[in-house]
Amino acid sequence: MKPGPCLTAALLLALVPHAAVAQKPPMQPRPITVDDLFQIREVSDPQLSPDAQSVAYTVKTLLVKEDKSEERIWSVPTNGGDAIPLSAEAVSSSHPRWSPDGKYLAFLSARNEGKTQVWLLNRAGGEAQRLTGTPQDVDDFAWSPDSTRLVVILRDPSEEELAEAKTKDKEKDDDGKDKKPKTRKPWVIDRLQFKTDEVGYLDRRRAHLYILELATKNLTQISSGDYDDAHPVWSPDSSLIAFASNRSKPDPDRTYNTDIWVVAANNTDKGAQLIQVTTNPGDDDVPSWSPDGKLITYITQLDPRLFQYATHHIAVSPASGGTVRVLTQSFDRNATEPRFSPDGRSIYFIADDDGTQILGSVPVNGGQITRAVAGRFMLYAYSLAKNGDIAAQIDMPDRPSEIYSQPASTNKLTRLTKTNDAVITQLKLVQPEYIQFKSKDGTPVHGYLYKPLDYTPGKKYPAILRPHGGPVWAYYAEFTHLAQLFAANGYAVLLPNPRGSTGYGENFAKAIFADWGNKDYQDDTAMVDYAIAQGIADPEKLGVGGWSYGGISTDFIIAQTTRFKAAISGAGEANNTSMYGHDQYQRDYETELGVPWEKHALYDKLSPFYRVTNITTPTLFMGGEIDWNVPILGGEQMYQAMKSLGRDTQLVVYPGEYHEFKAPSHLKDRLERYLAWYAHYIKGDPSPATPKL
Repeated sequence: MKPGPCLTAALLLALVPHAAVAQKPPMQPRPITVDDLFQIREVSDPQLSPDAQSVAYTVKTLLVKEDKSEERIWSVPTNGGDAIPLSAEAVSSSHPRWSPDGKYLAFLSARNEGKTQVWLLNRAGGEAQRLTGTPQDVDDFAWSPDSTRLVVILRDPSEEELAEAKTKDKEKDDDGKDKKPKTRKPWVIDRLQFKTDEVGYLDRRRAHLYILELATKNLTQISSGDYDDAHPVWSPDSSLIAFASNRSKPDPDRTYNTDIWVVAANNTDKGAQLIQVTTNPGDDDVPSWSPDGKLITYITQLDPRLFQYATHHIAVSPASGGTVRVLTQSFDRNATEPRFSPDGRSIYFIADDDGTQILGSVPVNGGQITRAVAGRFMLYAYSLAKNGDIAAQIDMPDRPSEIYSQPASTNKLTRLTKTNDAVITQLKLVQPEYIQFKSKDGTPVHGYLYKPLDYTPGKKYPAILRPHGGPVWAYYAEFTHLAQLFAANGYAVLLPNPRGSTGYGENFAKAIFADWGNKDYQDDTAMVDYAIAQGIADPEKLGVGGWSYGGISTDFIIAQTTRFKAAISGAGEANNTSMYGHDQYQRDYETELGVPWEKHALYDKLSPFYRVTNITTPTLFMGGEIDWNVPILGGEQMYQAMKSLGRDTQLVVYPGEYHEFKAPSHLKDRLERYLAWYAHYIKGDPSPATPKL
């Protein structure tokens, strides 16, 4: 048999002296591009197996050709080795959770265009088996410690879902299509909180707890009422379930008063008899049991009047209710995801601290905060094994999220996954500088500064100020494709954490309460002044733009200064009164500003729409068609006003998109428009401000 052409070539090469073989030069790193966004995969949700030998996690991929995303479950050994997929391609799966006995992995998946259900994968091998068959989606679930049951969260099914479950395929033709077109019924609304993003109009259907017996697949409802129940967690003996719910009287929609409740797992009265663990008028949420079942830890906000501006603390209470101890009040940092250590002596939690998120620990009786897993990075999630080992999802400025482990025996942080190595090694990236500067009134402010990829000291560069969303949020030490993209295109990128940001204490966060566009405006523009003073930013080539509150901030900024040559306001709003009753924030408006018919002067003062005549900056307004978080109405109003005034402006509305975009084609389109708009107006590029896509 003659060798094929590849083998022949290999034999010929083998005869050539080693020194004569041409060596391929190493690949030189290149600047990041728009399309690289779709090469980077999103790693999340680490779950240590009970024996601490492997970590299950999810990987989301943006599929450009199909214009959708796909999520798969993977597993990686904790002692090193290759990751392997546990769920199939072309079918998204999420929320992997190990059974406490280590025999199974349960997860959520919607297969064959059906509802999201719980599926079970036997660790010994075989295909995944569907556990639930409810007419509605399963929202969440948690294993009982004895591995015999699940607590499942289901929203009350709609009439359409019940009817569809009864008829199944009866109304399908031979091709599987509906024989009769579906008619849409009107929404009948009687709730105070009647709308939310990615859901739309709200009715009285509520999310409740159900117990699923694995052996029989029997499903029993154990909570009920005109309330939503969330974050269920089993007691160590599998007899009780703690959960969070706003059951305020007479109307939960009027308060932020979520409490921790306990219900018997075997009750048959749909939770008519509940134990109320907490009575704090603020938000008490995300419960977790102590190993001995005597205590429950949770997060708490002590001042409901400050709602999102108030710091979340770690608290602990007797499981039956009683005297509460707040453990992190002196720490003055937002804390989330509390869990007891295996010995019950301390509580782990994620802390938002100084432009990072870390894993902290506090003694159960109070005391000094320990930084258990810390660094200048962003720790998004963690899992804790019974032996004290930790697995975490960590994002770094020069590397997207990967899974890391920290064994209790060594406390050494080790990266386990290499999901994005292939693309990251190709890229020449900017390492941002975490800087401090002073605002107009002398207040110290921090932020992240990305110098241009081709930065040369002494040369001035065009710069883009990027106010963050929230307003109660921050920029962190994490990989940011957009900042890297701007830097690769020759811009200095300014990411400030102005007053209103988290990670710097409650007073810093609440400094803009009912005073938007004032101190945060001063802090944002102070970073521009800093970059100019450092000789980095060219004062004649400045741009500004952001999304959500970043878009709102952009509207405030361009209404107060003409120093910026171009602006992009994404998912912003500028006329507060018009948003009341149109977006999802009625409770926040009333808490922070009052009702508009009584406080119209304050509403107008905080509305940059009424300063639109001051705006001369060419501005691009963008948003999602069905965004109920910050509806496109805000951008439409600003666009209409500026167009009426004869200013350079444009409006781009993305069909079928909520506040957070999902379609890869729209994500790509948005990035291309960012680059074209800024290049035209900031750099003076002769190419059009609107790209040909």
